[in-house]
Amino acid sequence: MNENFALLDYMVFGLYACVIIGVGLYVSRTKKGEEKTAEDYFLAGKTLPWWAIGASLIAANISAEQFIGMSGSGFKVGLAIASYEWMAAITLIVVAKYFLPIFIKQGLYTIPEFVEKRFNTSLKTILAVFWIGLFVLVNLTSVLYLGGKALDTILGLGDGSSIVPFMIGLALFAAAYSVWGGLSAVAWTDVIQVILLVIGGLVTTVIALNQVTPEGGALAGMSHIYDVASDKFHMILKKDNPEFLNLPGIAVLIGGMWVANLYYWGFNQYIIQRALAAKSLKEAQRGIAFAAFLKVIVPLIVVVPGIIAFVMYQENIAGAGSVFSDALTGNNDHAYPWLISNFVPIGLKGLVVAALSAAIVSSLASMLNSTATIFTMDIYKPYINKSAGDRQLVSVGRISVLIALFVATAIANTMGSIPQMFQYIQEYTGVVSPGILAVFLMGLFWKKTNVQGAIIGVLASIPVAFGLKFLPIEMPFLDQMFYTLIITMAVIVGVSLNTGKGDDNEKAIPLFPETFATGKRFNISAYILLIILVALYAIFW
Repeated sequence: MNENFALLDYMVFGLYACVIIGVGLYVSRTKKGEEKTAEDYFLAGKTLPWWAIGASLIAANISAEQFIGMSGSGFKVGLAIASYEWMAAITLIVVAKYFLPIFIKQGLYTIPEFVEKRFNTSLKTILAVFWIGLFVLVNLTSVLYLGGKALDTILGLGDGSSIVPFMIGLALFAAAYSVWGGLSAVAWTDVIQVILLVIGGLVTTVIALNQVTPEGGALAGMSHIYDVASDKFHMILKKDNPEFLNLPGIAVLIGGMWVANLYYWGFNQYIIQRALAAKSLKEAQRGIAFAAFLKVIVPLIVVVPGIIAFVMYQENIAGAGSVFSDALTGNNDHAYPWLISNFVPIGLKGLVVAALSAAIVSSLASMLNSTATIFTMDIYKPYINKSAGDRQLVSVGRISVLIALFVATAIANTMGSIPQMFQYIQEYTGVVSPGILAVFLMGLFWKKTNVQGAIIGVLASIPVAFGLKFLPIEMPFLDQMFYTLIITMAVIVGVSLNTGKGDDNEKAIPLFPETFATGKRFNISAYILLIILVALYAIFW
């Protein structure tokens, strides 16, 4: 094991693990003689307050993918990668105002369930199977692999020999409370997890900044990295930037980034499930607004450390020159673990590793719970056992969590070492997300959209996406996503008009102005958030 991790660090980490498991089991208990219902297990009994929803959204979102992958992109790209976070804050407001009222009014358990109500069972089943595959084969595996890799660097020998044992440990940790407790255990422990990951992330950033300018403090360190690596603090990249194909300038603000964010925050089961579990629509909207404010500070704890590591590489601080000798051409995802391992002192290191583990475990638990929800409610109940009661549904949910975790752990190590893991995940998820987003947007807001249009549109989106991807011209993948969305929507319109004879579809959702009315607190929060984001982009343009 790594000699830099002392007994006190292990004690701090052990305390964290005990608290999370204990709280998870405590909040998910039932009264004597009562059993969990499906609503209790999958939607926390619809009792979540706004602050728990907001915290749980961020805990589910921030994982190794961000801490490790985004800091790696921060090393190579700079602050521009933070657009994924700051644009997400705006997207959350859009989702809360225009999507969530419709979902909650429909009384949904799952996003595929909406597809059934708006279109038909066949399309719902296709998307349910797709999402289960995406969660297990992409999301769970990437989080497990990056988490195991990070812990191998910090706690192990850093040679990859302990990645698999750490992945298994993380998997068992997530299962310890999420299998039994369901969404209640996941959401309430997320409140603790998000506090820990923010504090732990800020501790790492401040300590790393102090190392850059030991006598000047964190503020002097921030000023120094800005002076040394000023080209890393531009949000909008120019065409001559080598990373332009990943973040194509102004198109980030008006193009494909919207596709990625609307798909993720609006129609992603393990994200939107928290809002569906709210006490009320207003409570859900306030919770999403709270999450949007938290997103604004996320780059400080997941992107800035990568830029700090780059400056240390440039100035060869603590031997960073040799450590990151391959980082600009190869793998740079070890930037964040290296900072923790080398600079965070004993005691605090246990806290920071607990924060990193909190990010990993909370995301794993969220993905597992949502995988179980979709399988149980959209596949098992309608196709395998239509008469299943609450006890059977909860049992099947628990079993499916364990199976998903086993499969993901078994294949996670085959991912290998991929440069800029965060960008890689975004790019390949972007092959399928535009078509699905097109189906939802048209299904929500265009009443003439019919089943034929939706099915042909979503099927056509895949060859369109691959066609754009492999064109003999270089096209940023965010632009590919945007064009795929537009083409798919055009296909849906054409097919729907030709097969529906121009009439409104009988399953179209009636929309009224009052559907999208929001409370005073939400509106004020939205305006404040927009002002903050405009200021940030103006400063770092």
